[in-house]
Amino acid sequence: MRQHTLTLLRFTYKKLKEKLTVSDSKKLFHEQFPYVIPGLYKRIVDEMLVELNLLNHQNEFKQDYLFCVGLTETFKELMKGYKPENHLDLLFESLCSSSNFEAEKIKEISQKSLKEFNDKSLEDLLKLLKEKSNSNLYPSRILNLGVYILISNSQDFKSKNESEINKLVSNIFENLNLSTNKGEKDIGIYKSSISKMQQAKELIEELRIKDKKK
Repeated sequence: MRQHTLTLLRFTYKKLKEKLTVSDSKKLFHEQFPYVIPGLYKRIVDEMLVELNLLNHQNEFKQDYLFCVGLTETFKELMKGYKPENHLDLLFESLCSSSNFEAEKIKEISQKSLKEFNDKSLEDLLKLLKEKSNSNLYPSRILNLGVYILISNSQDFKSKNESEINKLVSNIFENLNLSTNKGEKDIGIYKSSISKMQQAKELIEELRIKDKKK
């Protein structure tokens, strides 16, 4: 029996008996995704892997639609420019399965939810959020970003200035019984990460062009 198969069987057995540690999840991830991850993306992957592992240990955590939207869409956004692009599906699947999550189910729920919330006014979006979300949402960075992503896809979001957006975000988080401070902090870090990633990509491209000209 191949070593790869033996490793997967060993972890599968452990998954049935107890929760995987972060170290276990990392080992399983690298078994499933045996490729070198470019340095620019490695930190993001590591952070996601740790976060998913920790969430899987929380008995109160539920894989709801906000979590699914947050995970799939932040992965897409933060992984823009990743090469080779055809590795991304396996990378996402490996991230999920190494912490006991089902990638295909998460994608399916996310796509359905994005379609349901698409092209709605902020007022209608808030009503739908309240209808679909129960009062026992398990707070997490991924869920908070799921809320933000749905808000930012609304019809009239882009017409709002930064002050109006901040007030709107606070109002929606309050209505969902989520921490506004934590939500604002998570959104701020996420937006900053996107900006820093873009700057890093541009710098790498500039260096590549300069090196090519030598």
